[in-house]
Amino acid sequence: MARADRKGAAAQPAIFSSERKFHPKKQMGQNFLADPKTARRILGRANLLPEDVVLEIGAGLGALTLPASRAVKRLYAVEKDGQVAGLLADKLQANAVYNVVLENKDIFDVDIEGIARQEGKKLIVLGNLPYHISSSVVVHLMAMRHCISRAVLMFQKEVAQRLSAVPGSRAYGRLSVMLQYCATVKKLVSVDARFFSPKPKVDSQVIEAVFKERMEHPAADEALLSRVVQAAFSTRRKTLKNALSGSEIRTQASTAVDILNRVGIDPSRRAETLSVSEFVALTNAFFQDSRKTPGV
Repeated sequence: MARADRKGAAAQPAIFSSERKFHPKKQMGQNFLADPKTARRILGRANLLPEDVVLEIGAGLGALTLPASRAVKRLYAVEKDGQVAGLLADKLQANAVYNVVLENKDIFDVDIEGIARQEGKKLIVLGNLPYHISSSVVVHLMAMRHCISRAVLMFQKEVAQRLSAVPGSRAYGRLSVMLQYCATVKKLVSVDARFFSPKPKVDSQVIEAVFKERMEHPAADEALLSRVVQAAFSTRRKTLKNALSGSEIRTQASTAVDILNRVGIDPSRRAETLSVSEFVALTNAFFQDSRKTPGV
């Protein structure tokens, strides 16, 4: 971990000779943003303020870390790869950047709640997420949203489309519902694959998720909401009646039909046609029913 208390303003240096010896690890999904203009464009849309505290996931070689550090109070840069973290530490020192806390850890091992408590405010999350952990990270951030105000994240376009998808679209699914339940999601910047090194096979998309302070129609039980949504999407071709009755919700088809009718949802509809508010209404009906019938 590297830590200091004031910001430096030096420009980002050219690629270090040591970086030329570094070979990105395919198994870790390492594709580093290599275009400073794109980095500035992303940060411009992120609207960072001098009083902000940022948690960056997958800091890499500092394409976003260095310019972001000059815009905020403090930045916690999380980088799992020890070799990459070492190169980034060298860059921070060479640029006299003293307001970055470098964490050579897996994001799932970082005490996000502790950082927010120490800083006395909610964090803004920034990052370029590898495809293989993107869904897991989103779920993790949703669970930690009580100490995160918003997240500005870059994904492969396929994942970004799922997160921002609307009901009725092919990309709409469990992750769409769960994120949009607790956050307002919008697309910020499209990033061509040629701006990364090594170049990935697909383009990327930056999205912003602003976590809601209060929800107009909250679920009575968010764990149950997750189970209902997962059950509904478990077999996309099935009707809601069949998907719910043949799932971990453990309800009979007749009960599923009764609950669906009770909230005004046609049992013959499929999961991808339901809005987030309809999923919440359905969950709350299951919750009420479970209080009468333990074990649901």
